Amino acid sequence: MAKDKKNKEQTAKPAEDERIKAMEEELAKVKEELEKAKNDLATEKNDYLKLLAEFNTFRQRTKEEHASIVSSAAADTIKGLLPVLDDCESAMKILEKSQDQAAKEGTGLIYNKLFAYLKTRGLERIEAQGKKFDTDFHEAEAMIPVAEPEKKGMVYDVIQTGYLLDGKILRYAKVVVGQ
Repeated sequence: MAKDKKNKEQTAKPAEDERIKAMEEELAKVKEELEKAKNDLATEKNDYLKLLAEFNTFRQRTKEEHASIVSSAAADTIKGLLPVLDDCESAMKILEKSQDQAAKEGTGLIYNKLFAYLKTRGLERIEAQGKKFDTDFHEAEAMIPVAEPEKKGMVYDVIQTGYLLDGKILRYAKVVVGQ
């Protein structure tokens, strides 16, 4: 009986060693698969982050392009209204000599409302009368001789008012410059 037990232990030992070896091989395979899965996950995460960054860049660029288009459309619309402002200014100058008080007030009211609205949209008048001639803001339409040396290079008269829209030139002031 003791011999049978010893034989069983001896035959069981190689079988157990084989089972342990098989389990170790399977464990190594599982570890290898786990390492591969970790690498794949890291690659996928990296790809996801790159796509997310590209999408955010695309979204920001699209937003900026949209704002640029809207701004350009607004500038075109406001530029189209400048002749109306010019006509109102001309009418108010003509009406100064008139006795028709209602026409003066009505034209002034229309001009003030229109200009106030455009001002809320970023429109600013370029003040030129009596200022030093500046090519960044003024366009010389004519030169006129002046006797006083301090008036040389100064804006003598404004032919057409210039405007800025959000700090950028929308229309240069057309001026007469003292020479």
